[in-house]
Amino acid sequence: MAKALLGYVSSQYDPREAARFAAENRALRQQLADLQSLVRRLQHENDLLTDRLDPSELLVPAQGATVEDMQPV
Repeated sequence: MAKALLGYVSSQYDPREAARFAAENRALRQQLADLQSLVRRLQHENDLLTDRLDPSELLVPAQGATVEDMQPV
């Protein structure tokens, strides 16, 4: 049965499909690399901003504050 399935699959092999899949795979890998680079850059920027932050400027909600208490007036 396995030989029959492999024969069926290999007889349907289309080099154009393989090339299309390979090109799509390359494009997806490049997109992933670009997104990972963006995440690293944003993390670095966030770290720089966090280092410059003055903790006294942070607004910390009071104990027991509800979401409604934190809404703008």
